[in-house]
Amino acid sequence: MASALAQVVLDVVSVSKSYGARRVLDDVSFQVSAGQRVALTGPSGSGKTTLLNCLGGIDRPDTGSLTLNGQRIDQLDSDDLARLRRERVGTVFQFFHLLPTLSAAENVELPLQLLGVPAAERSERVSALLARVGLTARAAAFPGQLSGGEQQRIAIARALVHQPALILADEPTGNLDSVSGENILRLLRELTDETHTALVLVTHSEEAAAICHERVHLRDGRITP
Repeated sequence: MASALAQVVLDVVSVSKSYGARRVLDDVSFQVSAGQRVALTGPSGSGKTTLLNCLGGIDRPDTGSLTLNGQRIDQLDSDDLARLRRERVGTVFQFFHLLPTLSAAENVELPLQLLGVPAAERSERVSALLARVGLTARAAAFPGQLSGGEQQRIAIARALVHQPALILADEPTGNLDSVSGENILRLLRELTDETHTALVLVTHSEEAAAICHERVHLRDGRITP
């Protein structure tokens, strides 16, 4: 799936996962290259969220391997896994998950604080991303004062501010009206092109899947055409 000439950011090989007797993922394999957008599609219960959780290190596969930038995610202990998530993965959620007591700018800045980035660099990166997502004027606003579309733009800025190798997006337009959803999809497409960041996008939306270069369609835990 990934171009032979492009750097492979994420390599998923024969991943399976069961909960009790139920096989949720069954021998799933695919690759994502730098700058490539891949849509995870399929009906509810097909394994999309479990797969995304495995990619983000929240769940561990029972068998198979997950490699991010040459490092086996599935073999890391909890401390190293947390460090890898902070450094190399950005996440965008359906319901934004912004911290309500922090301003928009502070929400974007948080990943950099966790990484110990110096204050001057934090300020520079936050300002640049707020400008890029068109929310410089809303930097001091709290999440409760922002529209859904604005909150998701802040969430995207937060996901990109630490310059991750991979962004995981879980139904990023699922809680937005159609116009805001279109704006978010355009922003994700443009920013991943500009930063050459790999994107894995879980979606039921045909419009969202259409911004991706490839699709991985799951049914009953297996990749199907």
